Amino acid sequence: MSVELLDGGIILGFIEDDEAFTGSVQDRFTYLDTNHDGLLSYSEMLKELQSLRMIETHFGIDVKPDPEELSHVYDSLFLQFDRDSNGTVDLEEFKAETKRMMIAMANDLGFLPVQMILDEDGFLKKAVDRELMKLRSDASA
Repeated sequence: MSVELLDGGIILGFIEDDEAFTGSVQDRFTYLDTNHDGLLSYSEMLKELQSLRMIETHFGIDVKPDPEELSHVYDSLFLQFDRDSNGTVDLEEFKAETKRMMIAMANDLGFLPVQMILDEDGFLKKAVDRELMKLRSDASA
């Protein structure tokens, strides 16, 4: 985990950098695809969905959600990724939904920087790292 400054422009820049974004999505997909069949099952995606801790924390404090509610949230999220409703998520579905979610985050953040605690392997941290490399490259040019 690290504390980083982030705004919507950094996220959008990462998404628009097709090489960086697609590479990060492919890496994450490959990591999640534990049986290496090129598809993510619900159980493979569940690990990722649980890592988001969407309703297990409230302002950084752990809470005990209703297990039925939690299961419903995970089911709904999986369905967002599984666009063709075939019970699995392929790379293109994973990329499309990840992009949609990140655009929504960028729009919510706007263009005023905020400090956030980010997972080292997360897409937002990769967006920040990409921006820092770009700034360093521009400064040395």
